[in-house]
Amino acid sequence: MHKYLYVTVFVSGLTTLAVEMAASRLLGSVFGTSNLVWASIIGLILIYLAAGYFLGGYWADRSPTFRTFYKILVWASVGIVIVPVIARPILQLAANAFDHLEIGILAGSFGSVLVLLVIPMILLGTASPFAIRLAVQDGKTVGSVSGKIYATSTIGSFIGTFLPVLLLIPTIGTHRTFLVSGSFLLLIALAGLWLYAGWKAVIPYLWTLVLIPALFVWGLPGGTKNTTGQVYETESAYNYIQVLEQDGYTLLRLNEGQGIHSIYHPDKTNYFGPWEQVLVAPFFNPAPYPLEQVKRLAIIGLAAGTTAREASLVYDAIEIDGYEIDPEIVRVGRLYFDMNEPNLNVIVQDGRWGLEHSPYQYQIISIDAYRPPYIPFHLTTQEFFQIARRHLTNNGVMVINVGRAPNDRRLINALGSTILTVFPTIHVVDIPNTFNSMLFATVQPTTADNFLENLLYLSRAQSTPSLLLDTMKITAANLQKPPEAGPVFTDDKAPVEWITNNMVLSFLFSGEMENLE
Repeated sequence: MHKYLYVTVFVSGLTTLAVEMAASRLLGSVFGTSNLVWASIIGLILIYLAAGYFLGGYWADRSPTFRTFYKILVWASVGIVIVPVIARPILQLAANAFDHLEIGILAGSFGSVLVLLVIPMILLGTASPFAIRLAVQDGKTVGSVSGKIYATSTIGSFIGTFLPVLLLIPTIGTHRTFLVSGSFLLLIALAGLWLYAGWKAVIPYLWTLVLIPALFVWGLPGGTKNTTGQVYETESAYNYIQVLEQDGYTLLRLNEGQGIHSIYHPDKTNYFGPWEQVLVAPFFNPAPYPLEQVKRLAIIGLAAGTTAREASLVYDAIEIDGYEIDPEIVRVGRLYFDMNEPNLNVIVQDGRWGLEHSPYQYQIISIDAYRPPYIPFHLTTQEFFQIARRHLTNNGVMVINVGRAPNDRRLINALGSTILTVFPTIHVVDIPNTFNSMLFATVQPTTADNFLENLLYLSRAQSTPSLLLDTMKITAANLQKPPEAGPVFTDDKAPVEWITNNMVLSFLFSGEMENLE
């Protein structure tokens, strides 16, 4: 009969990690997926489990019965399934607060959701020590039994790490992942209670079998967010995805939603943002630089294809390789953003790996995968920029869209210093009315005068698209001085999140936010 005990321990381990992964997505949809968010979730859950281990050992000595063990797991499962129901109104409040950067509400909401995990995670933590107490019948076998229990639990945890990310969350969403995980544990616990304590012991808990279907049907009304203009939301293995309609524009927002990752309007092409700035990159080369020389563009961080669409309008016969790691974003781009250009080759994979293995060289490589405060460090390093340099033509330009605070250019300085170890020249442009800057790194040594000369040359050509000319004028008017010296990022050491987290927190607590409203 102890074989079923091992099954229970396996499911308990699986559920523990499934809940942890689901909790990261539950919070990530509002608070983002930075290391700070992950550290908070993992750290507190470890504390909860430690408390559970201590309590489980004590509880098992006081009441070493299968009846008590399975009752504990029944209540753990109930705690799991009600987390998303209680958390939803809190998270919707937090989402609205995030749109207005109301720090007090955000902190309270974050803490409140984590507190909701206290009871189920502590109760799950009791499983292994309690199971050891029940399984050990001979003092000589304590070591081997303990090893089997913890090995079984760990294997379950291993599966629980991947199951939500690869299957449950993309298929049924975060909230129902909690329900499925809790329901699975509940069925195992009730069956164990029946097996070891008899059917009469199950009767007081039959109400839980009504609770679960009720929560599936009626417990999760509405979406994760109630943002004005929302027309679609979904979850992928990588992101919480929102599509909004505002004043005729279609907007793509991800996770906490503090940035617009793509924009579309059926009758407009210039959105006066970072997307258009990619188009001007080649013209930092010496003049005259005709449009016909731009043959191929790579976009790392394609999103829903705004840059690709604009490049197709400006450059005739250009071929575009768009790297996007999230296939669900690609689907949303095709459905809501008309991302169907015949010259766009969508490549669903990590941008660094994809670029490194590309057989092509490009006139432009656009890096648009930074989303402060969580920037993929492997796209900021000296080694990555060397990969980009090898895939640029002799007159190629790499352009990076990077966020900043109004008076904090540390990230720009660090990236600039890193880039200058690979490229001879870098130009910086601040995009008006945004917290974005564009970094243009040229393969050949260039000057700002080269750009101004190309602007004059293209202004005289009647065939130059107005979208390009208008953007070049904005670029010329917002050129900044070269970045100051900063740390050089390498694959071995790239403290990019330390800089971005400090930058964001300093901005939030500096009072500058109120001055911008």
